[in-house]
Amino acid sequence: MVNYNGQIVDDKELYLNVNNRGLLFGDALFETLRVVNGKLIFWEDHYLSLMSAMRILRMEIPMSFTMEFLEGQILMLLPEEQKTRSAKIRITVFRKNGGLYTPESNDVSYLISADPLTNPYYILKEESYEVELFKDFTLGKNMLSNLKTNNRILNVVGSIYAKENGYHNCLMLNDTKSVAEALDGNIFLVKGNVLRTPPLGDGCIKGIIRKKILDILNKVDTYECLEESISPFELQQADELFITNSRNGIQPISKYRKKTFGNTVARDILGKLNAAARFN
Repeated sequence: MVNYNGQIVDDKELYLNVNNRGLLFGDALFETLRVVNGKLIFWEDHYLSLMSAMRILRMEIPMSFTMEFLEGQILMLLPEEQKTRSAKIRITVFRKNGGLYTPESNDVSYLISADPLTNPYYILKEESYEVELFKDFTLGKNMLSNLKTNNRILNVVGSIYAKENGYHNCLMLNDTKSVAEALDGNIFLVKGNVLRTPPLGDGCIKGIIRKKILDILNKVDTYECLEESISPFELQQADELFITNSRNGIQPISKYRKKTFGNTVARDILGKLNAAARFN
């Protein structure tokens, strides 16, 4: 089941048509988050991210799009028995039908979907996880690259490359050949007690888990966290590498080329992230 403009419909129904602007032009954006026991994890951050992206894309934000309204629309999708469990939520917003590149209206429709999750909070995955650079295409160093728009063709092609070559993920470069992000999240490099992640100006996605980790680490003395460009040559010199997103929290990378990595720091930060999620 999905929530389409406030109506719960079967996900097999034809609730979209061939004139949908998200389908025709990628004129859409999305936000992904977790709900646990009826509580939306880091909801304020996700909500503000969605509103900011809509403004940047010049979408008309309905007066009804308050935090409380959208939270209710998400929870409405979950049956009572699922509200005591955990689920991954995706909110997709797209401009209404009409026009070619120039839309007839900036008014929007929305679609909310939910998929069940096995664990309520983030679990460290310790199995092998190998990555490689994806160099066929690069990310632009601009604000559009920071947004979660439906224009994900680079991520799709990169994921096909990873699958064809036996990798679990790939790291993407920007147009100045710095490491920008992974195919499905932000990248962190650990060297000693210093963590580095590319700045938004390098073209990475403006991820909520990235933001929460930066917030957490800026409040502790154990680590120093820097937003700095990362060269591909620095990857094999790292003690640890890990990927962050709202679905998995933290995904440690175990191997890049001939270098293998530990996950001690990733494990510690994941505990802090789970604590922040419980008390957000």
